[in-house]
Amino acid sequence: MNQQSMADGSAPLIVVAAAVVQEGRLLVVSKQAAPEVFYLPGGKPDAGESALEALARELDEELGVAPVEPAFLADVDAVAALERVPMRMTVFEARIDRAPAPAAELAHLRWVSGDEDDLLLAPAVRDHVVPMLRRRGALAA
Repeated sequence: MNQQSMADGSAPLIVVAAAVVQEGRLLVVSKQAAPEVFYLPGGKPDAGESALEALARELDEELGVAPVEPAFLADVDAVAALERVPMRMTVFEARIDRAPAPAAELAHLRWVSGDEDDLLLAPAVRDHVVPMLRRRGALAA
């Protein structure tokens, strides 16, 4: 069994995402289909597209921005918040080249510390990315 397959033999959903932190706050977005759930901006790579190519395309489509100096942060294995299937999310730390504005299927964007009481973060972000960024000192406590 290769690294990409899951215990039941099915391949996980492959996703790339950006961890964009400015002034101790993480950029999260929600989709119109589920505006209450916030996750990292990004999406699924198209056939033949590299992770960084997919990241650049998704950030442009969703937020009208380009990633600046993206650097691999982590591969996160979790359950996809909306699809509720196993997911492998490749996360890149990046800055962005301008102020983001939600477009395409996005409903909202927020800059968060991860401690907000009124915030429902996707499990991969809540359980993996936020703690990782805190350990690195990137997020405000």
